[in-house]
Amino acid sequence: MVFDNVFYFSSGGDLDELIKSVPGTEHIIRRRDLASFCRSDDLSEPIIDLLLNEARTVPQAQGFILNTFEELDSLILPHMRKLCPNIYPIGPLHSLHKARLREKTTLMSPKTTFSNSVWKEDRTCVSWLDKHAPKTVLYVSIGSLATITVNQLLEIWHGVVNSGKPFLWVRRPGSITGGYEDSQIPTELLEHTKEIGCIIDWSPQEHVLGHRAVGAFLTHSGWNSTIESIAEGVPMICWPYFSDQQVNSRFVGEVWKLGIDIKDTCDRLIIEKAVKDVMKTGGNMFRPCVDGWKILAKESVTEMGSSSMNFDRLINDIRVMSSATKLSG
Repeated sequence: MVFDNVFYFSSGGDLDELIKSVPGTEHIIRRRDLASFCRSDDLSEPIIDLLLNEARTVPQAQGFILNTFEELDSLILPHMRKLCPNIYPIGPLHSLHKARLREKTTLMSPKTTFSNSVWKEDRTCVSWLDKHAPKTVLYVSIGSLATITVNQLLEIWHGVVNSGKPFLWVRRPGSITGGYEDSQIPTELLEHTKEIGCIIDWSPQEHVLGHRAVGAFLTHSGWNSTIESIAEGVPMICWPYFSDQQVNSRFVGEVWKLGIDIKDTCDRLIIEKAVKDVMKTGGNMFRPCVDGWKILAKESVTEMGSSSMNFDRLINDIRVMSSATKLSG
């Protein structure tokens, strides 16, 4: 989502009130879909001043490089181009990267792998996934920055286990606040987890989302996770944490129809129902949209795809600017 460079502030108590001042999203974005600092009545908060200063620089930029693709953000990009005409949507970046590497496979070893992970990946989870049937496993991760309380952990955990779906859960060190200990977890919850779950510190997420066994993603709606899920055709259950994640989750549920947005809630019954609804076998309401966006994401990084052509244009523009700088120097 390329919403990050536009900031609007709304006070008031109705979180379902539509925000009609954001071009292209007049009937989509509600107050609850804004980052928490955008709901504030106090415009003196330092973060608001910082973000407003950033927003004012948008028209001064020579261009913007965005990790999205034309079709995905067609509601927003035309309005962004009114502020900065020269925009390069070249996403999904990880897919474009792989596509460009495939063009140079003769220069690489077949075993060459790449990772942009900030944590050490536990790849044993892949062999665990191999044991499961297609689209039967729920993948759970709240990313590299978000944290949850012990109470939130328990609600999510109960909801996931009660859904009855096998699950792979990434819990990075330090992601649980409030002095978490295994002794706080009910014995039956731990026993059920041993039967149907796999919990690790960190995963090779691109590989996991692309695995045939994964049928849904319970995510914090960070943009990297969101676009990786779109590219691999995995429906989402969105539990956003902060910043752009609130808007991302709204677009996942309301615009792209790729899953369910459960922001502002953390209840085991809601989580259980969301998992069952998104992973429903036969007549899954999300599957047509999920498959459609996966195709569009894949097409965008082909030789004549929008992202590939925008990337070539970006490289050419950089070369032109570099030459002009040398001549003027």
